[in-house]
Amino acid sequence: MNNSSRVDGALQGSNTTVSFGERFQSSEQFDHIFKEGMALVERTAAYLDGPGRKEAKGLTGTASVLYATESMRLTTRLLDLASWLLIRRSLKEGEITEEEAAKKRRRVKLQAFGRPGHVKGYETLPEGLRGLIEESFALHDRIVQLDRAFAAARDPDAVLE
Repeated sequence: MNNSSRVDGALQGSNTTVSFGERFQSSEQFDHIFKEGMALVERTAAYLDGPGRKEAKGLTGTASVLYATESMRLTTRLLDLASWLLIRRSLKEGEITEEEAAKKRRRVKLQAFGRPGHVKGYETLPEGLRGLIEESFALHDRIVQLDRAFAAARDPDAVLE
C-alpha cells in the first residue's frame, strides 16, 4: 500500500472521515442560522410584549383564544429552537462534550404541531403574529434537517422524533 501524502494532508490509502457536525458548526452557515434564530426570538419577544399585546386586546371570542394558543405555541417552538442552537454553539465552543450535547439534545423536542394551514381561523390572527409563526416554522424545518444530518452522521440507524 502506498502511504504517500496527498495534497490535503491525508495519507493515500487511508480513510479520512469528515464530521458534518464539526464542519457545519465551524462554518459561517452555522453562525448565520444561530444569529437568525436568536434574532427571531428577540423580535418575537418584542412583538408579544408590544404591538402584539395591543393587537390581542382588540380580539374577541375565538380569535382571542386562538391568539393566546398560537402565541404560546410560537414561544414554545422558539424556546426549543433556541435550546438546540445553544447546545450546538456550546459544543462548537468546546464548552460541552459530544456526549453532553447528545444528552441535552434528547430533552429538546423539535415538534411541529399546529402548522398554520391546519388551524381554523388562522387568517383572523394579526399579520405580525402570523409572520412570526411562519418564520418560526421555516427556521424549525431547517433545524430539523440539520438535526437529522447530525444524527445520521453519528448513527445511520438513528430514529429521530
